[in-house]
Amino acid sequence: MAVQTELPALDPLDYLALDALLDEEERAIRDTVRQFVREQVLPEVGDWFERSELPRELMQELAKLGLFGMHLEGYGLPGASAVAYGLACLELEAGDSGVRSAVSVQGSLAMFAIWRWGSEEQKQRWLPAMHAGEAIGCFGLTEPDAGSDPGSMRTHARRDGGDWLLNGAKMWITNGTIADVAVVWARTDADEIRGFLVEKGMPGFSAPEIHKKISLRASVTSELVLQDVRVPDENAFPEIRTLRGPLTCLDEARYGIVWGSVGAGRACFEAALEYSKERIVFGKPISAYQLTQQKLAEMALELNRAGLVALHLGRMKDAGTLRPEHVSLGKLGNVRGALEVCRSARSVLGANGVTLEYPVIRHMNNLESVLTYEGTHEVHTLVVGNALTGTSSFR
Repeated sequence: MAVQTELPALDPLDYLALDALLDEEERAIRDTVRQFVREQVLPEVGDWFERSELPRELMQELAKLGLFGMHLEGYGLPGASAVAYGLACLELEAGDSGVRSAVSVQGSLAMFAIWRWGSEEQKQRWLPAMHAGEAIGCFGLTEPDAGSDPGSMRTHARRDGGDWLLNGAKMWITNGTIADVAVVWARTDADEIRGFLVEKGMPGFSAPEIHKKISLRASVTSELVLQDVRVPDENAFPEIRTLRGPLTCLDEARYGIVWGSVGAGRACFEAALEYSKERIVFGKPISAYQLTQQKLAEMALELNRAGLVALHLGRMKDAGTLRPEHVSLGKLGNVRGALEVCRSARSVLGANGVTLEYPVIRHMNNLESVLTYEGTHEVHTLVVGNALTGTSSFR
């Protein structure tokens, strides 16, 4: 006969006890990043959002934690597991999507591009410095007229003696204005897609910041302008000649979003849950009303589903079985679900849901951008559709 044991108290923020599925090192990394966010991000991030800034000194603190390129190996990089990196993304985005984006662009786009496609000299020069926060990177793929269709890029690279001349523009580039090096993708006269390391201060290269955003305000978003920028051949990625180069980098960044969106949703759920217990209407807290409990239950359902998806994809990535189509399914579902959680949380808070005294409207606005970048909701829907049917609808 089975022995009856007393079950531990249920944690509303870990309803399905996902914490028990993590190993000791994963929990330690998660807890370290969570404490950092609580101490150094949450007290200030509302003001950063309102002022539309991300302090440069925060980047240095993130570097001290070892978060830049934490999932990459060699060159002094930590080589953490995919799950550990995902947990870090979750906790960072529980602070703000802009903070997670800064880490993601630095590590999963700029550093990963160099780590995967760069020459040995490029890796030795940039990766240790970027991990230490001594150099900030950005990733230039999206253009004003080429977002979801990167194959239509107009940025052009032309041979000129032993150098390359780059002309064109990139748009919506996180970290661009503060970057020391930009990974820029361009089409050559041979109709190849090449990657180039464009360094701050190269004549003809500028990175003006984009203003008047009402989403991802605690983030540096820029345009990259290239006017006859002379780039030495040693700054070109030596082998990759197709869109496979930038697309492999996007898969890395999208994986982090699968986790990060859960963090944004959790922050809003936590705010709504606490507020519902304190807000008194008609003589009792709104948490006692059926309609509020329905909203909270559906939020918990969505967040636990999303957490399970993220963890499973992380285990697949660590096992080497994760495909780009899996990541598309994860981003498609988790970002959409997190946005629904934020909107529901906003309704629980009523008028307080639209003030920066609470995190909800900030996360909700941010997720409107996350829904679009690194592949739009529609693009990931078609990626999954293609995988299911074997028929592409892109062309």
